[in-house]
Amino acid sequence: MDNTFKPYYAVIFTSTHTLNIDGYSEMAWQMETLAKKQKGFIGIDSARNDVGITVSYWETIEDIKNWKQQTDHLMAQKKGRTDWYSWYNVRICKVEREYEFKK
Repeated sequence: MDNTFKPYYAVIFTSTHTLNIDGYSEMAWQMETLAKKQKGFIGIDSARNDVGITVSYWETIEDIKNWKQQTDHLMAQKKGRTDWYSWYNVRICKVEREYEFKK
């Protein structure tokens, strides 16, 4: 076992869109760019078809709380609720182990 692994946190954002997604792609890009500048940000994975899933990775719960309250992110959240999302769910998980396969 690798003793250098340090647990971290994953925020799993799952969503479905409304029919009006004008400006959504631009805002998503802006939020990803901004998140990368935040303290404790580790990385992000995202996929979208009928359902979108974005997972962002953070060093601490406090870093996640700070990101949620970031001013531009708050405006994007409001726009998401009023215009872009018909449904979403947020899960915050502690990652205690990971492994991968790569060719």
